[in-house]
Amino acid sequence: MMSRTLALLAASILGSVLASACTDDVPTASDPITGGTAGGSGNTFDHPDDNTISPWELLDRLTKEGPPSFTSHMHSCPKVKYAALGNILSGLGVTVTSTSTSATGVTAGDLYVNGMAALGAANYANRIRENVSITTSGASREFDIFAAGAPQIITAFAAHTIARCSSASLFDGTTGACQSSGITCLIGTPATADHVSFCNLTVTSATDTTTGKQLAVAALLAAAYTCE
Repeated sequence: MMSRTLALLAASILGSVLASACTDDVPTASDPITGGTAGGSGNTFDHPDDNTISPWELLDRLTKEGPPSFTSHMHSCPKVKYAALGNILSGLGVTVTSTSTSATGVTAGDLYVNGMAALGAANYANRIRENVSITTSGASREFDIFAAGAPQIITAFAAHTIARCSSASLFDGTTGACQSSGITCLIGTPATADHVSFCNLTVTSATDTTTGKQLAVAALLAAAYTCE
């Protein structure tokens, strides 16, 4: 008797659910979101409704850019290997072997040596290879290293002790303006007018010139080595 009652109750509940699901009632549209967080054509990516491409346009793209198997290698952005990052920093005058802290906080060397896991370095003891792709934690740690090492880099440029470009100047000694020769040495590629403008804007927008120079160095290095 009890089982029959439960079966009837279950059938009644199921019938109510199905009946409500088959009605023509639809929820009314909610009010559109307004304010600074609302999405619009000016602050969101425009997804076109028509995603098709003509075969002639595709052929032209393949002729200019090459097949995907080629472009994936040419335009990919793998992370800088842990050892290579250390060599880059050392070449710019940063002491990566020192793990001591300074009066202003941790040093670039401390962040580099103790950040092997975040930077995706190989763990040979556990037979784990080095990561080939950059991660959020790796990019964050890398920028922290660039920011912490910026004072040493600026000092090395001012003293002209960087071996590969000892004659390059990063900032003008009189005006403090960014120099293209120093930026070229810093990022490893020929500096453009946009690089120089960005550097000068970062310096002048900071609370003081010293902080602005350090931020400019860190931002330029991050743009060059973290796929930004």
